Amino acid sequence: MEHGTSRSSTGTDVVYTDSVFGVPCWVSLTSRDLDTTQRFYSAVLGWQWRTARLGDRFLTALADGIPVAGVAAMATVWHMPVTWTPYFAVADADETVARVRERGATVAVGPISFAPGRAALLADRDGAIFGIWQGRLVTEWKAWRQAAPVFVTLHTRDAFDAAIFYGEILGWASGRSGCCEVEYEGEEVLLRSQGSVVARIESGAVDTAPDRSVRPHWQVHFVVADVSGCARAAREHGGDVLAECEHEAVLRDPDGALFVVSSSRDH
Repeated sequence: MEHGTSRSSTGTDVVYTDSVFGVPCWVSLTSRDLDTTQRFYSAVLGWQWRTARLGDRFLTALADGIPVAGVAAMATVWHMPVTWTPYFAVADADETVARVRERGATVAVGPISFAPGRAALLADRDGAIFGIWQGRLVTEWKAWRQAAPVFVTLHTRDAFDAAIFYGEILGWASGRSGCCEVEYEGEEVLLRSQGSVVARIESGAVDTAPDRSVRPHWQVHFVVADVSGCARAAREHGGDVLAECEHEAVLRDPDGALFVVSSSRDH
């Protein structure tokens, strides 16, 4: 098995998850209709598309040539919810899944094997859905990490309890070389990797709320130049705007998946 970072035949760096374990390494959307999904996100976020190496039921979204996210036509096949999901890099998917079960959380799918690695879809003890990935990352992953307009926030019942849970299963603040560091800032928990904030955890979600945007969930943010323009395009192409201010808008795509557009990572 290959580890760490190597060079591909084209001269680009190939990164493996054991060298960046615990870090959010990708975001993915499950879709009922790939054509509708492509049209919506092309209109709202200006994305281009290419077939992913996992097969023709998987697409990679590109923003200015940088891979930003994955879309999988798997919602109807696996009876999965239509949702945006962050994936975290792990060195060993089976070991991580065992830790999840030991801590009373849910394993929904996997681990299952794909050509470049292994994945599992999970839910934490409060029901927030997330994924893990073991193996080779997308070829341009370093560019994605440095420049791609995406970050993730966990809205949960108790940010500090959630930080302990994720820390135990993903090796945050473990002292191992390259691990993520956890920082407490008021009522918010920040996850840092190589000095940069890569995820946030916030308290206040309500387990029994009828509105799923209020229940515990991982929220995927995309940084855009024109928040109001994205909101307008979402309405015009079959989506909804759940909340909007000058710097941020919470949007829903035609399938019902929620996501946020922000003018910067600070909002």
